[in-house]
Amino acid sequence: MRFLGFLLALTALAQDARWTPAQANAWYAKQPWLVGANYTPASAINQLEMWQADTFDPARIDKELGWAAEAGMNTLRVFLHDLVWQQDPAGYRDRIDTFLKIAAKHKISPMFVLFDSCWDPFPEPGRQRAPKPGVHNSGWVQGPGASALADPAQRPRLEAYVREVVRAFGRDKRVLAWDVWNEPDNLNKSSYGKLEPAGKVAMVEALLPEVFRWAREAKPSQPLTSGVWTGEWATDEQLRPMERIQLQQSDVISFHDYSRPANFEARIRALRRFGRPILCTEFMARGNGSTFAGSLPIAQRYHVAAYSWGLVQGKTQTHLPWDSWQRPYKREPTEWFHEVFRNDGKPYREEEVKLLKEWTAKENPANRR
Repeated sequence: MRFLGFLLALTALAQDARWTPAQANAWYAKQPWLVGANYTPASAINQLEMWQADTFDPARIDKELGWAAEAGMNTLRVFLHDLVWQQDPAGYRDRIDTFLKIAAKHKISPMFVLFDSCWDPFPEPGRQRAPKPGVHNSGWVQGPGASALADPAQRPRLEAYVREVVRAFGRDKRVLAWDVWNEPDNLNKSSYGKLEPAGKVAMVEALLPEVFRWAREAKPSQPLTSGVWTGEWATDEQLRPMERIQLQQSDVISFHDYSRPANFEARIRALRRFGRPILCTEFMARGNGSTFAGSLPIAQRYHVAAYSWGLVQGKTQTHLPWDSWQRPYKREPTEWFHEVFRNDGKPYREEEVKLLKEWTAKENPANRR
């Protein structure tokens, strides 16, 4: 009996541990070449409006995921929010399940994002504000918000959210992976920087390992990750504390890159030293030189997953550049920054959708390195 108990304890410990490179690569070998987008329906300005009961829009989601599938996409990165779970856990669980049914209908596997440090640090549930005219992502909200992040009394609520949502969907074959925290050390200097709480980075550095632990202890069958997005990653000595946490805790490695192809490839090569699957969970900013034509062939060559920012032009207004925060646009820019489709489903650029279809249709395992 003692030996059986010892074996059970070892099994539980293994389930709660970070995946080995062999486990991560075995999981990745079962996946197609993952190509998709970061997704918010055109009818939602942020995560709250996407998921709250009064504004959840399955008909619109079904239509837009149909456009994504037709373009060759097989995955989407989708942001959740702790405040929606706090409002109505059972209802939120039902709406996530509805979303997963729609995604499965279109053969799309979502990656869910649990927390996010980008944009407005003061999320409020309920009716969301209208977009600011001419401004990129004018209503996106952080989660946890600044007050929750700074308040130790909020930890049990945040822990319950992570554990319960991962427990609910952590063995659901419709879910691809979990991104536990998006850009955790982003201080939003060009938008909300003056409103960020003092010591934000230190607070997130303390909380992020706990979030990984909470998610792991829910025993998901899918991998966990948190994407590095700034700094240098080629050697351990170059890593900052937050990047060390992200790279040492992630089952699969993820990163963001909105730059030109040469830098995109350099980022991939820097991360290959970890011997784990690599997913680029944000790319494609046309004005920065990050494009489908430039990045997709590189991603395919290294068998790196690729998620563009945005799918459909809508209330997030991320077809507008980042600098619209300093200079709101009075008309549509000559070149869109993000997004693939116009609000009515017509491609912004036909040649980009054609390229997506061609590259996703011709994945060749012989190209894997």
